[in-house]
Amino acid sequence: MRFVGTCYRAHDPRWSFKPSSGEGAAIRGARFNPKGVPALYLGLSIMTAIKEISQGLPHRLDPTVLCSYDVDCEDVIDLTTERGRGAASVSASEMAGDWAWALAVGERPASWAIYDRLVSQGAAGIVVPSYAVGADANDRNLVLWEWGSALPHLVEVFDPSGRLPRDQLSWS
Repeated sequence: MRFVGTCYRAHDPRWSFKPSSGEGAAIRGARFNPKGVPALYLGLSIMTAIKEISQGLPHRLDPTVLCSYDVDCEDVIDLTTERGRGAASVSASEMAGDWAWALAVGERPASWAIYDRLVSQGAAGIVVPSYAVGADANDRNLVLWEWGSALPHLVEVFDPSGRLPRDQLSWS
């Protein structure tokens, strides 16, 4: 499917000079990307982005930089419905497994197999439920494995005033 819309991400201020890099997710891997694979995790709503960064601790939010992104991306698979998961041969349990625990005990998370299969079939990303503590059925994320500054996988940070820093030393 083609995903066109506005997405959101809450960043650690130290890394807000690279809001579209996906490098943070590549360091250790995350739910839907193996270690070494950059991925861009974006909330489909502002509140989903906040839930993702706060991990269910509503009164303990560290300072963040909230950014919005304009997205126009082909080759996205919607895994939020049984029909979408069935067409992609993805199970709900494979998506929801405790990926962090698997890494902690030296195992490869089951959800990384989703990346393996779908990227080999040409997928650029997925729409998935949020698994953050406190997320409800309306909280969804767009996870991209392929994106850039041009179609067919366009992702642009909305920063018309140039407020985002150029590097860690360039806060104005």
